[in-house]
Amino acid sequence: MFENLTERLTRTLKTVTGQAKLTEDNIKGTLREVRMALLEADVALPVVKAFVNSVKERAVGTEVTSSLSPGQVFVKIVNEELVKVMGEANEALNLAAQPPAVVMMAGLQGAGKTTSVAKLSRYLREREKKKVLVVSADVYRPAAIKQLETLAAEVQVEFFPSTADQDPVDIVNAAIQHAKIQHHDVLLVDTAGRLHVDGEMMDEI
Repeated sequence: MFENLTERLTRTLKTVTGQAKLTEDNIKGTLREVRMALLEADVALPVVKAFVNSVKERAVGTEVTSSLSPGQVFVKIVNEELVKVMGEANEALNLAAQPPAVVMMAGLQGAGKTTSVAKLSRYLREREKKKVLVVSADVYRPAAIKQLETLAAEVQVEFFPSTADQDPVDIVNAAIQHAKIQHHDVLLVDTAGRLHVDGEMMDEI
């Protein structure tokens, strides 16, 4: 999402270059690109509307200082508002549960769930000193199971085996039981990519 937004902004900010002040007219195209980039990244429409309005409110009428270009000023405002939307402070992952704490990764295909499981498991093992188990319930893409197994070995966490002919719910239940027996602190569950329109897959979740 951020690469897409950066690319779009870079392309459209040329329209505000050389202006002494940011106006609704000279940032209209850029705001449209920001809106489109966020919507294409599946950010909820109400969030996008509120975000664009906040940026516009702050940007319109802003005087451009001699040390900054209009583009830089606008990017700074967009960045600050993005930080507000994403959260200004890093919230710790709440793992206060009867072990194992189960964390399920869900989202669209290609959103980076499997690699995020690996990154998160390494973080939990190294920084939080947690005993981590990872499992793949993505039976629709057998390569995903192998990918997670490989990544788990790289980040030195235990991988719970699964196969494409198993039921995802059964896989996760078996992994939870294994995690309890082996005294794992955290179980990270990788799932298949899905959309809210996939009724059967949403029931599975």
